[in-house]
Amino acid sequence: MRLVIARCQVDYVGRLTAHLPMAPRLLLVKADGSVSIHADDRAYKPLNWMSPPCWLSEEPGVWTVRNKADESLVITIDEVLHDSSHELGVDPGLVKDGVEAHLQELLAAHPTVLGADYTLVRREYMTAIGPVDLLCRDPAGRHVAVEVKRRGEIDGVEQLTRYLELMNRDPLLAPVAGVYAAQQIKPQARTLAEDRGIRCVVVDYDTLRGTESKDLRLF
Repeated sequence: MRLVIARCQVDYVGRLTAHLPMAPRLLLVKADGSVSIHADDRAYKPLNWMSPPCWLSEEPGVWTVRNKADESLVITIDEVLHDSSHELGVDPGLVKDGVEAHLQELLAAHPTVLGADYTLVRREYMTAIGPVDLLCRDPAGRHVAVEVKRRGEIDGVEQLTRYLELMNRDPLLAPVAGVYAAQQIKPQARTLAEDRGIRCVVVDYDTLRGTESKDLRLF
């Protein structure tokens, strides 16, 4: 991971245009090729970014990031205040607590809780930016990415949004719909999800546990 703190301005040219005037910012270049621009607020959310696959070209005073759709992120650098690179290695991923992991397992066994006639394709479907909890198909055969949480908050919606953006670029998967499943979903998270076309499902964990098979099994 490369961390650059610089006075810079940023111009995005693509389906839309956006401009960030000259100011000190953090430029984050990850090993997956992604480039994001951060200010000293907004928690983890970048001001602008380019998701992989994309390519960074550096010239004196100008970085240009392009993707395969020929969109570009042009970063004009006035002054570099810090530039360092760090090898983080392979991340072990998020370890879910017992209830959340069990909830995911139960939903994988009973995907119709998420939608009528849904079928499971795979648990922990790996993408370039992390695993999707469940990948399902709806009755029409379309893929559905499912994010499972105990408590549904805005950060879970943002996480699922990133998965959907990436998966819908894959012609073998697209179109991919989204389902946000949790024991409880905060109103703000529901509003954001529905605004992005993501369906919310509130899951009764205790009822779902009652459907679990009591048969002896090796695994």
